[in-house]
Amino acid sequence: GMVLQEPAGAPSPLTVAGGVGDAAAEVQLSRLRWVVLLLFSSYSLCNSFQWIQYGSINNVFVRFYGVSAFAIDWLSMSYMLIYIPLLFPVAWLLDKRGLRLIALAGSALNAMGAWVKLGSLKPHLFPVTVLGQVICGLAQVFILGMPSRIASVWFGSQEVSTACSIAVFGNQLGIAAGFLVPPVLIPNVEDVEKLAYHISIMFFMTAGVASALFILVIIVFKEKPSNPPSRAQALIQSRPAAEYSYVQSILCLLRNANFLLLMVTYGLNVGCFYALSTLLNRMVIHHYPGEEVNAGRIGLTIILSGMAGALISGIWLDKTKAYKQTMLVVYIMSLVGMIVYTFTLSLGHLWVVFVTAGLLGFFMTGYLPLGFEFAAELTYPESEGTSSGLLNVSAQIFGIAFTISQGHIIDRFGTKAGNLLLCSVLFLGTIMTAFIKADLRRQQANLENEQT
Repeated sequence: GMVLQEPAGAPSPLTVAGGVGDAAAEVQLSRLRWVVLLLFSSYSLCNSFQWIQYGSINNVFVRFYGVSAFAIDWLSMSYMLIYIPLLFPVAWLLDKRGLRLIALAGSALNAMGAWVKLGSLKPHLFPVTVLGQVICGLAQVFILGMPSRIASVWFGSQEVSTACSIAVFGNQLGIAAGFLVPPVLIPNVEDVEKLAYHISIMFFMTAGVASALFILVIIVFKEKPSNPPSRAQALIQSRPAAEYSYVQSILCLLRNANFLLLMVTYGLNVGCFYALSTLLNRMVIHHYPGEEVNAGRIGLTIILSGMAGALISGIWLDKTKAYKQTMLVVYIMSLVGMIVYTFTLSLGHLWVVFVTAGLLGFFMTGYLPLGFEFAAELTYPESEGTSSGLLNVSAQIFGIAFTISQGHIIDRFGTKAGNLLLCSVLFLGTIMTAFIKADLRRQQANLENEQT
């Protein structure tokens, strides 16, 4: 394949630390890395679109299927619930069988779930749409832990954080599309037949895109480049398989105090984001009746500004390696954004909600790739798939708890009380983040090998 030499004068034969053996691996960058990254981002986008496509027009699906708003909320929360028990089996598969198998499974299940949903176009077929969503939730288990692993396996040390941000981008862009497209494609009409027709258009489009992406994964997606992209990755690849134990890897992570702190703080922040995304339609419609389309646009604003935040923070990390300081600043600003959003939502001015939601999204959504990359640094040389998976489990658990709690609080005490719950959670997360020690092991490995 076509390769580019990594900068910083990498020696061609890479000597394993300690002088035992020769990894005989030239550190090079493959041009295929951008294709792999784009393809992953695309099917991740399709999957996250299916996560939020019900929640963004919650009231419309409530009327179409004749179920409660809480039942529609569970279509979103099913993604979170499914992830928790299946993380370890899938992370084990990622370590044992590699990226390609996980990519094939994720994109196949995503397409299958989209086609199953096409069988739920009658009001009495709500269980079928639940089944389709459960299959898509299974696909998500094969997707969420991949960004930092793809970044490490395919990208050089000077671009790994940016690559991770772009990989997370796909997921965020899908959520953005999930806020924007359903309110436009499915108008809030009384006629059930018309509603079914508009829903079928969205389901058919999704199934077509998901199937095309699955075919592309079969053709294009490769396990790893022919040469390692960084010295840290070369060391991992040169390690004998007998030295690696999956159970030991997990135990090692759970004994790492800094990682455990990060796991909780990541879960608190991202759990708040999940709850906010799931309940956004209900909150906006409560204060601005009939504004389903604008509720979707507010969600879109949160995600798009967050994508800008993620990209900027990824580039910043590659330049500075200031993981702890960046995480703390972003956490504090997420808290500030949540407070401002909480007290401006009910003012009666939609443009104010757009501005405050954009501020909140820039920092809260921009936090996602930061957590993955900081975890990879704190836990090197353990698998990025396992550390990312544990972060995601934490996020799913807190996401379910916050979505249910905030939903009940909104029903009983109003939106302000529900949002104050999230403010208090983010305050706790900010305090805990301050206690994480910046033990950057992956950076240290790269530096030591450069000197060698």
